[in-house]
Amino acid sequence: MILPIVAYGTQVLRRKADDIGPNYPELRTLIANMWDTMYNANGVGLAAPQIGLSIRLFIVDSVQLEDDEDREMTQSGIKKVFINAEILHEDGTPWVYEEGCLSIPDIRAEVSRPDLIRIRYLDENFVEHMDEYDGLNGRIIQHEYDHIQGKLFTDRISALKKRLLKNRLEDISKGKVDVRYKMKFPLR
Repeated sequence: MILPIVAYGTQVLRRKADDIGPNYPELRTLIANMWDTMYNANGVGLAAPQIGLSIRLFIVDSVQLEDDEDREMTQSGIKKVFINAEILHEDGTPWVYEEGCLSIPDIRAEVSRPDLIRIRYLDENFVEHMDEYDGLNGRIIQHEYDHIQGKLFTDRISALKKRLLKNRLEDISKGKVDVRYKMKFPLR
């Protein structure tokens, strides 16, 4: 089932999300719905706060980028579920790349992030993993991880760029945006 994506200005996007356990209600259905929602919106990642749930769950599919112009930065794509993730270490030369977000449609900005991350997480079967990611895989994971930490990519851009985007961000929070996927806007 395709779920509405919550828009910029919605409080759940600013909350640090809570850990979940294996008995979280209908977790498999939720994950399936998140995949459907992400693909419907042409995304490569989606975090639970983006569908209104303040839980530490996000999904990533960079496999679909392997045929895209970013192929050289996606050593090999990943398609994974991350539960209760914790970035343990960031390293490498920071690099700038233009990011966007399904909760902030039609806005893209250059964001600098470290090249390499080490992350501990549980998969959908609650098996623990500790992996390292770099390149585009690492960037997508860092972007989604920010969501479960209550951060947005706009928090990582310059003050000048934020001022330039202020009116557009306010329009998004008021529902003044045209997207082809379902969205839910903050209550006013």
